[in-house]
Amino acid sequence: MTERVALVTGVSRRIGIGAAVARTLAADGWRLLLTGLPDYDDAQPYGGDPEGVPALLAELGDVVSYRQADLLDPAAPGELVAEAVRRHGRLDAVVAVHAYSTHTPLGALDAAEIDRHLLVNVRATLLLAQAFAAAFRGDAGGRLVLFSSGQRLGPMPGELAYAASKAGVENLTVQLSPLLMPKGITVNCVNPGPTDTGYADPTLLAEVARLFPGGRWGTPEDAARLVRFLCSADADWITGQVIDSEGGFQRQR
Repeated sequence: MTERVALVTGVSRRIGIGAAVARTLAADGWRLLLTGLPDYDDAQPYGGDPEGVPALLAELGDVVSYRQADLLDPAAPGELVAEAVRRHGRLDAVVAVHAYSTHTPLGALDAAEIDRHLLVNVRATLLLAQAFAAAFRGDAGGRLVLFSSGQRLGPMPGELAYAASKAGVENLTVQLSPLLMPKGITVNCVNPGPTDTGYADPTLLAEVARLFPGGRWGTPEDAARLVRFLCSADADWITGQVIDSEGGFQRQR
């Protein structure tokens, strides 16, 4: 894995899944271009991590570079892929951890807010896939790893726009896999289930933990280990799959 290069989106907070993926791949010898939008996290109720990106770069060293990008910009996905190739000479994997999510219940839906979910979560992912496929120069070993939230497994009544957009990401996995496999790229999607990335208050943490047979939430490292496997040679024959890695989580219906 020493000479392999990955682009990882959705990286801004040290406690996030994107950061865990970056640490895991870097430990395996990958060179990385990381991207994210810290301003988005700063505006969320859980708050951002102002020192997150500098600290992560210092932690991982010179095998990692970073470019801030707003995936609402239709040019951003192609520019990120081109930047990864420019900085590192090649691109072998794209791990699309990024997500846009706000409260969108029935009765309070806003057209512009629905559009933002679809543009960031679906359009940007599709454009990343297209740019990666065009830039990939191998004949095998390419990896596109997407992220979902298990919408097909149960309702998310307070996040209708997010649920619709992430269901679209799951479908992209099915649609893209037969197109990219002949190019040497596998396409899979990870549903990590409820993951403790610091957004839940103590009451919610306790309530949701009871829905896990193991009594705990998922961790970013749980998701990162699955990404490591999907990006490894051991996963060469796995494509078109949405993988539920959520510790037996019992969804309430």
